[in-house]
Amino acid sequence: MKFSEIIEKLGLGAVTNSLTSNKDHNPDIKGVAAVSEAVTGTLSYIEGAKFAAMVGKTLASALILPHDETLQTQASERGIVWIAASEPRLMFAQTIKLFYQAWRPQASIHPSAVIDPTAKIGNNVYIGAHVVIQPNVEIGDEVCIHPNVVIYPDVKIGNNTVLHANCTIHERSQIGANCVIHSGVVIGAEGFGYVPTATGWFKMEQSGCTILEDNVEVGCNSAIDRPAVGETRIGRSTIIDNLVQIGHGCKVGFGCAIAGQTGMAGGVEVGNRVILAGQTGVANEVKIGDGAVVAAKAGIHGDVPAGETVCGNPAMPYKQFLKVSAILKRLPDMYQTLRQLQNQITQK
Repeated sequence: MKFSEIIEKLGLGAVTNSLTSNKDHNPDIKGVAAVSEAVTGTLSYIEGAKFAAMVGKTLASALILPHDETLQTQASERGIVWIAASEPRLMFAQTIKLFYQAWRPQASIHPSAVIDPTAKIGNNVYIGAHVVIQPNVEIGDEVCIHPNVVIYPDVKIGNNTVLHANCTIHERSQIGANCVIHSGVVIGAEGFGYVPTATGWFKMEQSGCTILEDNVEVGCNSAIDRPAVGETRIGRSTIIDNLVQIGHGCKVGFGCAIAGQTGMAGGVEVGNRVILAGQTGVANEVKIGDGAVVAAKAGIHGDVPAGETVCGNPAMPYKQFLKVSAILKRLPDMYQTLRQLQNQITQK
């Protein structure tokens, strides 16, 4: 594919006159690559001045650059065609889709699938080998269900959703349109609800349901539990990484990003466009406001205001965390000073 074709397919034909100082150079692009691994015939990107040195080293035939004249001049001097973008990484992601599409089988139903006669199956649906679909399930159009998926009774799945191999969707769960549920995910299993008694734990039946709104993606081996009553809800366009645990009754807003090994106890409320970095732990009934950012390994034991960035365990505002970290480094010296002062007092 010619570089100019890529620009056209990205809807950027009107800016091709600013591609490069060498307008006649229009290389064939056979694929995309990281800038450090690029070879002749590939396209890559530079996100900012931090990676400026790579412009002089990369073997890429084409680059997506930021609006930085220095970088653009460097690329032109090396004969590398380029296009400027306000978000180079985003444009690179869009370019990848021109060369790679995730495998998706043709609509069909494998003869080994077990489908209850009360289930309603939409148009152009793929159902793989050994899939089990139990009573009163509703499957929308263009849904793709890979092998060994088990769908419990009364589940609803929206149009164009993909369920990857070996995931399990428990009773009464609702999954919206254009969702992706990766391998090993469990949606709507029983929440961890028990009441202590003098003779042991009394199990509280989990009669609620789990709801995923449209465009939600859930990574491998994650679990989203249903509550005793009410619902656990994941807002539209939220992305969830591998190995995430979302407890019963949690409410997650739209456009959130939840990284791997994050765990939420029951009843947590997460606002819109919140970022929870890896291994974040969130205690029971905590509320996290819109736009908050939680750094990796943070322990959230109390509410987080909207727009706040927090770090540490227990979590604290970012600026305070930096001050605490600086003091921690000085603790050995401070301890020695304290011991000396104590000795002086004792000697008096």
